[in-house]
Amino acid sequence: MALVSPSLLAADFLHLGDEIEMINRSEADWLHLDVMDGVFVPNISFGFPVLEAVARACRKPLDVHFMIVRPEQYIAQTARLGAMMMNVHYEACAHLHRTVQEIHRAGMKAGVTLNPTTPVAMLEDIIADIDMVLLMSVNPGFGGQDFIENTIAKVGRLRELIDRSGSRALIEVDGGVQADTAPRLVAAGVDVLVSGSYVFKSADPEAAISSLRNLGGTVA
Repeated sequence: MALVSPSLLAADFLHLGDEIEMINRSEADWLHLDVMDGVFVPNISFGFPVLEAVARACRKPLDVHFMIVRPEQYIAQTARLGAMMMNVHYEACAHLHRTVQEIHRAGMKAGVTLNPTTPVAMLEDIIADIDMVLLMSVNPGFGGQDFIENTIAKVGRLRELIDRSGSRALIEVDGGVQADTAPRLVAAGVDVLVSGSYVFKSADPEAAISSLRNLGGTVA
């Protein structure tokens, strides 16, 4: 059964407290937090004042995804939030191994994200050292985009790399995850499903979260 990490990017920020309470009540395993800087991606989301408020209210582990340049500058600050996972982009880190080491030393798990056109082979020399790989199944920067079909095959290639290397890294996918794509992703080897619009724009977000977990369970 796949874990579910709803993406706060799609939440109603006018009623953020209510949205966090919904997550706390729900079957969500983690809460996914997308930090965007308008430089690495063409959008700006939220920063540490929002992260700190969310951390105080949320009872689920925080899965923090930095879509920013120089994410290594914010390792200590992210650790102080109590974040479980700090996820950085392969494309944004000049010294990825050092960044992963620093994330671990700060007491967090280290994730590495790949953009849609970055091949999984780029992780061969780091896969044994990381806790999770996040594959973007849309172009990063905006919610509500259509799922990129090549992601299914890419998950398979990443699963082969993980198995061959002996790594224990989880596979997470973010973008266009909903009722049609979730079962196929889990069947291909995905461990964690990130879903934004499908959850938060649903008439019943808690039921949407539950449905993703059940869909994952039917094909695991």
